[in-house]
Amino acid sequence: MKKLFTDQKAVRNLVLKSIENLDTEALNKIPEGFNNNIVWNFAHILVTQQLLVYKLSGLNPDIPKEWISKFRIGTKPEGLVSSQEITQIKDLFISIIEKTEQDYNQGIFKEFTPYTTSYNIALEKVEDSINFNNVHEGVHLGYILAQCRLVKL
Repeated sequence: MKKLFTDQKAVRNLVLKSIENLDTEALNKIPEGFNNNIVWNFAHILVTQQLLVYKLSGLNPDIPKEWISKFRIGTKPEGLVSSQEITQIKDLFISIIEKTEQDYNQGIFKEFTPYTTSYNIALEKVEDSINFNNVHEGVHLGYILAQCRLVKL
């Protein structure tokens, strides 16, 4: 399991590095051919991890509830995300994975509601969610990298 958390932190650090020189306007810009933007993908990564790991385990996510309604699967950007909110998301991006690893090591994930993802992958236990989440974050890293190229033009 340690490797899964290490890999997740590595992907998240790549996300942070890829967006570090972008301003709020660039992060909110929806590039031609996309239905979302960099900040939506960035926040969606955070929200999805909390839903897959905590919510499916019967626990409350450690993020504001309004983020769930703004950035979960099936949503799209509706208005600009402020620089203050972007900073909040960035601040939680790595620390929330460290907390998840601590929570996992402390054994707080005792229950789990099985779930089949939009990728048609069945999650039967929290370890499945943590593993699948890494795949999911890799996909969104790809979107972020592609969008970064387009907003920098």
